Amino acid sequence: MRLFSIVVLYKGDPTAHILKAGYDLSPISFFQRGTAQEFITFTARILTERTSVGARQSVKEAEYYCHAFVRGDSLTGVCFSDHEYPPRVAHTMLVRVLEDFAGQVTQPEWTVGTEVAGKFNGQLEAYLAKFQDPAKSDATSRLQADLDETKIILHNTIEAVLERGEKLDDLVDKSEALSLQSKAFYKTARKTNSCCGTSWG
Repeated sequence: MRLFSIVVLYKGDPTAHILKAGYDLSPISFFQRGTAQEFITFTARILTERTSVGARQSVKEAEYYCHAFVRGDSLTGVCFSDHEYPPRVAHTMLVRVLEDFAGQVTQPEWTVGTEVAGKFNGQLEAYLAKFQDPAKSDATSRLQADLDETKIILHNTIEAVLERGEKLDDLVDKSEALSLQSKAFYKTARKTNSCCGTSWG
């Protein structure tokens, strides 16, 4: 998973102009980085002009994704990633970038039509570094990774128990911790669920 660029633009009428741009093109050949950067800025402008105010969209181009978010005040964030990077995390990052940008650069500076000088320097690169690993930068992704890991551990544990030749029915019968009523409930539930194709053991 990889982020390549974040571009902050103003969606003017009729054209969009770039306010700030940050790049991490290290995976791209040194001799192709200039061309890649030109493609990114061109695509960011086109995507901004074709995205409605207040809308978000993710567009797939070859093995890359372009994620765009145009706020109600026409401030726009566009980021470029590979196809494996989660769009939800990209859009979360764009919201944060635009909030920070709007807090440091006044709205009249957006409409001038030129790149903002002397403000917000190096911060897009910092966002690129922070969000390169979506699992570390996004709480939901971290939670999903933890759940997946727990599920794998649980699955492996159940398989290990079954590999030893023990069946859930046998464990229930042998258990002294379960009351007779609980054992009867288990057996009734097992019979009821067996007709529906659900198997517990």
